[in-house]
Amino acid sequence: MSVAIRHRALLVGGRVMLIVASASLLAAVLIGARLFSASRAPPSTAAEQSTAENESSAGSSSLAPSDDVLADAPRVGIVAGHAGYDPGAMCSDGWSEAELNMTLAQEVERLLQRRGYQVDLLEEYDAQLSGYRADALVSVHADSCEVPGATGFKVARVTDSAIPQAEDRLVSCLYEEYEAMTRLPRHPSSITDNMTNYHAFREIDHYTPGAIIEVGFMLNDRDLLTKRPKLVARGIAAGVVCFVEGGP
Repeated sequence: MSVAIRHRALLVGGRVMLIVASASLLAAVLIGARLFSASRAPPSTAAEQSTAENESSAGSSSLAPSDDVLADAPRVGIVAGHAGYDPGAMCSDGWSEAELNMTLAQEVERLLQRRGYQVDLLEEYDAQLSGYRADALVSVHADSCEVPGATGFKVARVTDSAIPQAEDRLVSCLYEEYEAMTRLPRHPSSITDNMTNYHAFREIDHYTPGAIIEVGFMLNDRDLLTKRPKLVARGIAAGVVCFVEGGP
């Protein structure tokens, strides 16, 4: 091999070695930078991983009962007396029983739903009443504005009940809880045939316990009924809960 060829071969070899060395140096720099970044990142603990998994899995189901829970929840019907039919009892200033009954029924609905119940808010002659099945049905009414001096409330169930023991217990629960909550006296002497033969009792399933409550007289009990409707509604709701959950 001539001196010129050998010299050229050495020169080419040197360039190749320089390129390889440069590539190795670049790789070393990249690896070092990656290791440095990793060393500065905080370690992922098992607790953090668990928290992340919980957050990712906590969808809307954490904010509302599942379908299974709702399916197993007690079902209750609350009738807003006279709603969708007529005004009911009227006072001279235009205040109507239907207006009062709806206010109370809506608040009872809210209270029972907060407890996890399924609640059907029904009108006086609601189509859903036909064959209605539930753990209980309560119709909310109020007494006349034309009986000076009268005060108190009353509860009744259908006269010829197919389930008298259950309905007597519902009536008892409503009496006890409503009386304790509102401090109104009982006024059973004014129970009428319209209460004991209330039309809804004939429409619902015979094995759905039903009761009707007259929450007070719209004249003498007006302050309670207008100024503390939530207290009145709590008395009704407490009576329902008492019955559904095994009281009194």
